[in-house]
Amino acid sequence: MIDTIAKPPDRPAAADSAPIQEQYILQNEQVVMVNGTGVKSGKGTIAVRVPAMHDHVVTARLNVSANAKELQEAQHHLESVLLDLERRFPPTPTGVATMVAWGLPYFHQYIPTLRKASGFFKAGTPYPAYLPVDLVTSKTEGHTVYALQEARTFPSDEPPPGFGPVRLEQNDVAVLLRSDSLANILAASDALFGPGSNRAGSLFKVTSIRQGFSGGGFYGQQGLPSKLALAADIPGAQSIPRQAQGFLGFATTLDSNMGPGTIANLETLPGLTDQWPDGYFKQGTTMHLSHLFQDLVTWYEQNFPQYGDRVGAMLHPGLSPAPAPGTLALQPAGQSEAEVAEGVKRYHSYGHTGSMSQVDSTTSPMTSNYGKAYPTGTTIPVRGDFATLDNPFHYTSDPAADHYSEKPAAGLHFVQFQPTISLFNLVRLSMDGHYPDRTLPVEPRSPHAGINSVLNTTHRQNYLVPPRRHRSFPLAEFLV
Repeated sequence: MIDTIAKPPDRPAAADSAPIQEQYILQNEQVVMVNGTGVKSGKGTIAVRVPAMHDHVVTARLNVSANAKELQEAQHHLESVLLDLERRFPPTPTGVATMVAWGLPYFHQYIPTLRKASGFFKAGTPYPAYLPVDLVTSKTEGHTVYALQEARTFPSDEPPPGFGPVRLEQNDVAVLLRSDSLANILAASDALFGPGSNRAGSLFKVTSIRQGFSGGGFYGQQGLPSKLALAADIPGAQSIPRQAQGFLGFATTLDSNMGPGTIANLETLPGLTDQWPDGYFKQGTTMHLSHLFQDLVTWYEQNFPQYGDRVGAMLHPGLSPAPAPGTLALQPAGQSEAEVAEGVKRYHSYGHTGSMSQVDSTTSPMTSNYGKAYPTGTTIPVRGDFATLDNPFHYTSDPAADHYSEKPAAGLHFVQFQPTISLFNLVRLSMDGHYPDRTLPVEPRSPHAGINSVLNTTHRQNYLVPPRRHRSFPLAEFLV
């Protein structure tokens, strides 16, 4: 349906579409200047990244025996399929960008001990000692903490009634596919998960397929969230701004709110992990993947019926912007923790992005290990979230446990990349008003706690995203 109602954005030709080592970076993702309604304009003052229109995530468990020979054969087979895909499609929105991430169950079950010595590891290195170490959190907690950790729940996590507790998933692998062309994504998905000797489907048991979309309204057309929600008769759909990038009506890819360049790499910022200068996972990152429903009726009609109410909930209280007819694309200065606390005293509320702006950014000027200077307030994580009508997934291998329904529902597949999962946890806790040195006196699911009251989380899992050179069955080459 998307391909029949929306024209792909005009992408400039890529100067160099050769794949880079950072799998998580969407190459040739252009930045446009938009006005306050989120539409590209010659007088626009707000930089917004134009994401790929289609996003699919496929999660799976492995259909491979846990022995060195079979794992190494699988490693070579998957890499040959990926290389063939890259020959067919450039790793850009006009082609298809493919990213492979690995969960803790893969490392725990399939890579118990590295038997071969290498320039990276000593022979006999056991799980999890070969994983990247989070140096900052290890020092704070007084014991070794790894960059990749098991997923956890948070104070405001609350699944829909009758769903049961948040599912902390245990997939071996997740593949993210991004493109302006659905045909390209389906071709990539067939190559990776389809049957046949020239495909990689025999290696996996697919557990879920998660489909979604983003944008569509940057150039003045009706955006995909508005069009698709109305077509699916989603409650509250009529309130979505016409050109909105997401269901809640906000520009979600403000360039200032996305980590620049390779800042989200494991090794880029000095002292974060042990991957500089020559770690095995250098140029990789960590990924959080979750699904949540968005209650549009509560957002637009009950808790935040006025435009100003939604501005305060999404950004921070005290702002008074003029009503905009389209997507909200404001770019207020970030708040310090003290300013958030002062706002709670004055308004008895805090905003979503305001509560996180200091925790997810550099707190002083920094120079990366690559010599790049980052000023104070530079965002570190890179988000890749996308809207969905999945309920909760397009496909699940366990419909009962996942409460699968064919009835469309407004939701979000949340994808975020950051150097360590500890950083994600800190940012997510701040969204609930929980900081390392204080907790804000606001109930985390109340309408006074940003957007939390309209979100219902159902699933979470964390992954390690290796560099491209080690994307296929990482570490299998060190088994014997």
